[in-house]
Amino acid sequence: MRLVSVRQTGRKSKMKEKVENLDWNNLGFNYHDLPYSFTAKFFDGQWHAGELTEKSTIELSEAAEVFHYGQEVFEGLKAYRRKDGKINLFRPELNAQRLADSAARLGMEPYPIDAFVESVKTIVKANEQFVPPYESGATLYIRPFMIGTTRVVGVSPATEYTYHVYATPVGAYVNGLIPAPYTVSEYDRAAHAGTGRAKTSGNYASSLIASAQAHQDGYADCLFLDPREHKYIDEFGGANFFGITKEGQFVTPKSASILPSITKRSLLELAERQGLNPVERPIEFSEIDQFAEAGAMGTAAVISPVGSITANGHKHVFYDEKEAGPITTKLYNELIDIQYGDRPAPAGWIQTLE
Repeated sequence: MRLVSVRQTGRKSKMKEKVENLDWNNLGFNYHDLPYSFTAKFFDGQWHAGELTEKSTIELSEAAEVFHYGQEVFEGLKAYRRKDGKINLFRPELNAQRLADSAARLGMEPYPIDAFVESVKTIVKANEQFVPPYESGATLYIRPFMIGTTRVVGVSPATEYTYHVYATPVGAYVNGLIPAPYTVSEYDRAAHAGTGRAKTSGNYASSLIASAQAHQDGYADCLFLDPREHKYIDEFGGANFFGITKEGQFVTPKSASILPSITKRSLLELAERQGLNPVERPIEFSEIDQFAEAGAMGTAAVISPVGSITANGHKHVFYDEKEAGPITTKLYNELIDIQYGDRPAPAGWIQTLE
């Protein structure tokens, strides 16, 4: 069964008006209601063909599973306008697999990998005019998500699901390669054998109060330690951690409670190509003084340099609080150039829309 059908209707004039009103250089990381979204439903034991829709709202029963027992997973990826005007997607099949893995962890029916990739291509093509121009440095952010919609009272997995994708043009999530201060949280983001490896809203909800406190105290965000011993580095509220040792090695945490990051996976490969002898291993927080550079990495941020981390009154400054380190900068530039098509990508990393 073909799980993606394409039906576009109307709204051409509205599309043009919105495009003309956008300031590509000052988008911020905000939501814009674009002409088309994509939606598909699971019921009667199978996924049914999805389609483009002009609706940007979802109507649910007050008893829907997602409201009460939290069956929800989501993804985030970007479409990049190249210098020649074509559009790149960066490793979308990995987002598809992670969504499927997240769904399985929450007892949900995974959305098929091929259908996920096709739905992303469909939504980008339908809203192609909203993919920001190359010179703006902005991107089209794509948010696929799945929710349980069965009407429930007792605790049990849903038997009906909605898969939905929307897109919005965004500027940079962080202000370029400018180092920011971070602090260590007293809260846990997720349990050791819990849902930390799933991209589900509950993990982010549990981090909100910690991030808000960090912002109130003058920090960009907080770093979470492992939930069992509070001894090892896990991740930031919305991004993975990496450090560059004084010997020039790329090191990133390995943990059962952090989200597998596509950006991290890619940077591990780029670090290998750059001779940084990358390693993914448990990192004790006590090792923090051994790192000459550090960064937060993820789809939204790409790489945000960490200028300092403060814990228990001790502030460790990395390369510089006002300037990104040379290795961090080199990794960032290579990854960005690959995503925008300015340098050759490793095999299979880029899918260019035709």
